[in-house]
Amino acid sequence: MFDGIASRYDFLNHFLSCYQDVLWRRYCCKSLKKMVAADNAGSVSQNVPGYARNVRLLDLCGGTGDFANTFRKIFESRCACKSSSQKGVAQCTTEKGNAHDFCVEPAVIGDFSYGMLAEVKPKKIDAFAVQLDAMKMPFAERQFDVVLNGFGMRNVPDARGALIESYRVLDAGGYLCVLEFFSPRNLFNKFFYKVLAPLFIPVMGAFFSGKRDAYEYLVNSIIRFLPVDEFCKMAEECGFEVKKVKMFDGGISFGVFLRKPVGAP
Repeated sequence: MFDGIASRYDFLNHFLSCYQDVLWRRYCCKSLKKMVAADNAGSVSQNVPGYARNVRLLDLCGGTGDFANTFRKIFESRCACKSSSQKGVAQCTTEKGNAHDFCVEPAVIGDFSYGMLAEVKPKKIDAFAVQLDAMKMPFAERQFDVVLNGFGMRNVPDARGALIESYRVLDAGGYLCVLEFFSPRNLFNKFFYKVLAPLFIPVMGAFFSGKRDAYEYLVNSIIRFLPVDEFCKMAEECGFEVKKVKMFDGGISFGVFLRKPVGAP
């Protein structure tokens, strides 16, 4: 299903959300940068001029790589990074020589849809596209500092399994950011997703992509998914700390910021 809409996926995301999805991703990445910077205050990279901490990024259910691309732009902002002999630290400056806090290593964009991943290469993102199962990832433990999951958690057959795997591949103190459409609870969202969305989203999806069933699935998957509060409770059961929950546009979507505890094995 996702292979069939891959070529129009980004356009329809932007069109159907009136480009709000772009703003949601930017907000999430800016918030993550503040959180990671606060965690690293007083570290070596903060005290050595011209040096910055490397960030290992996984964009899980990453599709065409939009979230990873936004993350790099927000974290680096045109820096020119050079490797350092010191583990976890890179020389990182702008064209004008101003120091930056972070350098993002080549990201891993993981998705089960080969068609979606094929759309990563034309964007020339500094990343590796990997076809994978979010509930059984081909990575060792503690391989990443940040895991992004944009509009993919509700498409995984077992959200708890995906949370457990994300926890496993995150390093201690690392962050999982889930940007998602959660099951509606308030009156506005119930009206939007149960009355308005079924009328216009499948029609627009069929018009631009020829795949009405994929966009009928989109609406149904939101209604069937967990409410945000139940998702946060499940994340805590999997070992995460819930650091922040941000509601966007009256609850049409949410950004959930989860952290693996610093002392976690």
